[in-house]
Amino acid sequence: QVQLVESGGGLVQAGGSLRLSCTATGRIIGFNALGWFRQAPGKEREFVAAINWSGAFTRYADAVQGRFTISRNNPRNAVYLQMNSLRREDTAIYYCATRGAAYSDAARERNEYDYWGQGTQVTVSS
Repeated sequence: QVQLVESGGGLVQAGGSLRLSCTATGRIIGFNALGWFRQAPGKEREFVAAINWSGAFTRYADAVQGRFTISRNNPRNAVYLQMNSLRREDTAIYYCATRGAAYSDAARERNEYDYWGQGTQVTVSS
């Protein structure tokens, strides 16, 4: 069983940056696709970014394309989300997730991911 723990959230002014980290324990995730999702109050959890098992392919939601960057560090069993030019509408709880299958693709759909972290709050003020 893999456990994912996010960190790096906080309060930031609009236009600022944050870097989220997610570290896995209990299982090596170096061969699994990883994703970031977010959930704002009163809204459904939505896709933010994903990276495939090798790190060679990434995909992003239109709302964050060009501002956010997902990356992974397999020796550290970790995935990161660099968030620049933050906007108020980026305020949400951010979750990392991993797909259970090895050599998996960077999927957008929530139901493609098998393990989830508890989330970290990101609040962007104007």
